[in-house]
Amino acid sequence: MKIAETAARAVRDPLLAAFRSDMAVDYKVDLHDIVTIHDKRAEAAIRAVILEREPNSAIMGEEGGQIGSGEVQWYVDPIDGTANFARGLAFWCVSIAAVIDGEAVAGAVYDPVADQMFSADLKTSYLDGERLHSRSVADETRATLITGYPVSRDFRLDGREAALANFGTLAETFSTLRRPGSAALSIAHVAAGWTDAAAGFGVNAWDVAAAILILKNAGGTYEPLTLGKVAEGSADFLCPGYIATGEGASYPTLQRVARFISESRIANAAMQLNQSAAKA
Repeated sequence: MKIAETAARAVRDPLLAAFRSDMAVDYKVDLHDIVTIHDKRAEAAIRAVILEREPNSAIMGEEGGQIGSGEVQWYVDPIDGTANFARGLAFWCVSIAAVIDGEAVAGAVYDPVADQMFSADLKTSYLDGERLHSRSVADETRATLITGYPVSRDFRLDGREAALANFGTLAETFSTLRRPGSAALSIAHVAAGWTDAAAGFGVNAWDVAAAILILKNAGGTYEPLTLGKVAEGSADFLCPGYIATGEGASYPTLQRVARFISESRIANAAMQLNQSAAKA
């Protein structure tokens, strides 16, 4: 845990110096997926800190991919919420997790702007060194949910009408919906009891591995969704979808909508696989 915390703090000053500056952005998969030179530099700095302190490491970074080999597998997102970072919106973080034998054993989610460190070891979660306890309101009609609104990818995967209907159901049910734009920091806020729930349908291991451990050890619940992208029974941080809730939450509408999205995408993935096999 201390290595993750140290590595995350190591990039605070250069990231804050770049934040709200005039920076160039590049695009990866599409116009919704951007990267800056600061992501790449921060990831390189984090790698250096980790390897100096734990040479027996393999590191999977969002920008640089997999390097090295060793007993400890690290998942690193140097800036989770790059779009916010690039536009000057203060909701982004550094996410670092250590995994051994497929299980997250330590992690840190660091908010450089607020200078808040969420972290966890195998048993306990912390916020700036103090033990962290999640809490959520029991009734979903009084709850705040962090989730995304439908974008072009959702229209393509789910159909425009279904995607908008799913979002509309959540908007009608929950007291408040927000889309702040960082999965790691959103889940950490659920762990802290600052929001009641979060749900996502397009995350990667480096986005959520640390935050999942923090949430679970704080008493929250994390339900992974395969979305037809990974095998059933895969490690939770490898699943591209999720429902994250704080202790005391019971949100049947969220579960119904999220599971419907997951089951629909699983069915579509199976259909595409069968069609490909038929053409072969």
